[in-house]
Order: sequence, then structure tokens, then C-alpha cells
Amino acid sequence: MLPFNKKLKPLARVLRKNMTEAEIALWARIRRKQLKDKQFYRQKNIGNYIVDFYCPAAKLIIELDGEQHYTDEGLKKDELRDSYLKRLGYRVLRFSSSEALTNLDGVVETIYDYLEDYDAAHDPTD
Repeated sequence: MLPFNKKLKPLARVLRKNMTEAEIALWARIRRKQLKDKQFYRQKNIGNYIVDFYCPAAKLIIELDGEQHYTDEGLKKDELRDSYLKRLGYRVLRFSSSEALTNLDGVVETIYDYLEDYDAAHDPTD
């Protein structure tokens, strides 16, 4: 079962209602099983973190990083967060918010390619 900090639930709701422009753009492309028929969730509470996007079927987390993530402190926090999520068995794909806005097709293609590789590696007919 997914670790869950119920104290973060109200914050996750606020974040869902106040998504960034980059998050809105990506959400429009991955919601409603548009990519490989996979369900994605936004602003999902996992442990003591709220991840931007989460796909349980592919054990995938997608993060869109704003400028604060590129400071020394931000990079250290992201490293700790990614390490925790990887220990839970998740793959974290990170993109800058500006990349999501200027190269959305490329971001979506990278996510699609990951899903393709995941499906190929976990094909029950093999």
C-alpha cells in the first residue's frame, strides 16, 4: 500500500486547484488515459511528499521543476525526495517547467517512451 501522510491531504487539494501553467499543459496531455491507456493522478500524496503526477500502473512519478529546484538547497531536497521514492520502487522523471511549456511534445514523448519500455519489460505474455 502507498505510504500516505493524511496531514498533507489539504495541501494536495490546494495544489490541484492552483496548478502552474506548465502543470496544466502537461495534465491536458496525460489525463484520462491518453498515454498508453495509463491512469495518471495529479498532486498525489506519497509518504511525506506531494508529487506532481503519479502513474501507479507504471510505477512512475513525473515532476515539473520551477526555478527553486535549481538552487543548492532545492537540488539537495530533490535528491532526498527522489531517493525515497526510488526506494519505494518508483521511477522519477524530472522536467523543468520551462521545458514543459516550450517543448511539451518532447516531454510527452519522453514519458510515452518510458511507458513503452515499462510495458515491454513487464509484459506477462513473455
